Amino acid sequence: MNRRAIFRIRILFAGIFLFALLIVSKLYLVQIVNGDILSERAERQYMNPSYVTYNRGAVFFEDKDGKPVSAATLKTGFIVYLNPVHIEDAPAVYEQLAQHIEIDKEAFLTKAGKKDDPYEEIAVHVDSETANKIEALKIPGIHLQKQKWRFYPGGSMMSHALGFVGWEGDDLSGRYGIERYYDDVLNRSDEGVYVNFFAEIFSNLSKVLAKNKKRSEGDIVLSIEPSVQSFLEKQLEEVTMEWHARAAGGIIINPQNGEMYAIAAYPAYDLNAFGEEKNSSIFANPLVENVFEMGSIIKPLTMAAGLDVGAVTAETTYYDAGFVEMNSARIENFDGKGRGKVDMQKVLNDSLNTGAVFIEQKIGNAKFSQYFRDYGLGEETGIDVPNETMGLLDNLDSPRDIEHATAAFGQGIAMTPIGTVRALSALANGGKRITPHLAKRIEYKLGYSKSIAFPPDKQVLEPETSEEITRMLVRVVDEALLEGKVKMDQYSIAAKTGTAQIAKEGGGGYYDDRYLHSFFGYFPAYKPKFLVFLYVIEPKGVRYASATLTHPFIDIAKFLLNYYQVPPDRGAVVP
Repeated sequence: MNRRAIFRIRILFAGIFLFALLIVSKLYLVQIVNGDILSERAERQYMNPSYVTYNRGAVFFEDKDGKPVSAATLKTGFIVYLNPVHIEDAPAVYEQLAQHIEIDKEAFLTKAGKKDDPYEEIAVHVDSETANKIEALKIPGIHLQKQKWRFYPGGSMMSHALGFVGWEGDDLSGRYGIERYYDDVLNRSDEGVYVNFFAEIFSNLSKVLAKNKKRSEGDIVLSIEPSVQSFLEKQLEEVTMEWHARAAGGIIINPQNGEMYAIAAYPAYDLNAFGEEKNSSIFANPLVENVFEMGSIIKPLTMAAGLDVGAVTAETTYYDAGFVEMNSARIENFDGKGRGKVDMQKVLNDSLNTGAVFIEQKIGNAKFSQYFRDYGLGEETGIDVPNETMGLLDNLDSPRDIEHATAAFGQGIAMTPIGTVRALSALANGGKRITPHLAKRIEYKLGYSKSIAFPPDKQVLEPETSEEITRMLVRVVDEALLEGKVKMDQYSIAAKTGTAQIAKEGGGGYYDDRYLHSFFGYFPAYKPKFLVFLYVIEPKGVRYASATLTHPFIDIAKFLLNYYQVPPDRGAVVP
């Protein structure tokens, strides 16, 4: 056999192989990838032709053992509708249906009277058992239509960050939170699925493949741990109720890599009944969209900058007169009292405003401002939810010393809770600025998964600085927080409280009786798995955050340490 014949045979076999590969690939798409859609299309042949199947990817929480837990899924049921032309005795039909579904009689009779309209919905989200009972009645003019809708098994769980699906014009898509941010992955399109099989193979194949959206369709797996999320939400509700506060919020994050165990705001709303909310402002996520003056939890960031630049050490002392005068203004400690000669540990233990001002002046305005910008306080964190707001650091551009001095103890500058958490994480993780995030990976519809990549960490503090500020914050808990009464013998905890006056709307100073309380802490302190951040807005009958948030924080810490079976990092186990 000559070479030309052999070459032709090889070409023929190659063509046959490619054709077979194409057939197998297409069968996989039809039977596996699009099997559910095709099945639904077959069912729809026996239903109202105006019915459009709704399809969307799922969202999952992930428990501590790595098992998926449904956060957002699809539920199947029925629409009950009527064709008024075939309704002869509307009151009698109403009485029959009212035994099985809850319907308003006046509304039903109105719809039944629209003889020129062949389609009037009277009930949605009807379960199969009820639908079967209605079908068995065989009432002329009453019809059933299969329906799918978005369902959130957790109800209000993680409502502000998870978001929901709703109509935007003629488009049914994610409107808030994860549902909106990952809408391009979760959204489903069955366009082209029902094209004739062989026609699709032989006509414009390259175009079909190039536009195959199925490559990007998938399910989202979050790092949110449902039991931790539930526990955090319960704590926020309890603290809000106990102190008659306006609102509260919290975040639990892994400060090493930015994965979030929980994120919550109270009051929340039911994702399955969002249409019943009277004020749409509740849909906004205050943890990423609202900015606050955080108060004294910013002091550790000031202290860390001072340690990092070499302006102070833990043993550096200054004279605390109880106040500082600057630019015709007077800055006082929270109690107005001076403590004489004190060191930097005392500044954190007693939360001294004058000490924070002393550190800022030792650093210098320009370098101090640069540290706060390096912490990321004036920019978005990059968290994977929409509508994130940047922090407000305009005061750091001021030529006046007073603006830098007040920023040193967390007043006059404002940041989002998530921006604050990212900055504070650098104290815990060796000085790295991380990217907080909710999603871990995408489970693609074509059968493979991919971890979601986020920007690399940025070193903003020396590792030695992180270790030293951690040591100082552990002493705050052991010695000063509620006079050392919440110290844990077996675990080291680094923490700090914050109490900030709330600025008046439109400017003009601060309210004398309205406060934002905040609290952050991380543990086990020297190699932390968890950083917890809490805040409560306008608690009543109490002045300081140590009274409102210490016990909720300690309860959360004990729960996490026990739930994750974290080994003790100090002390002996008491028999």
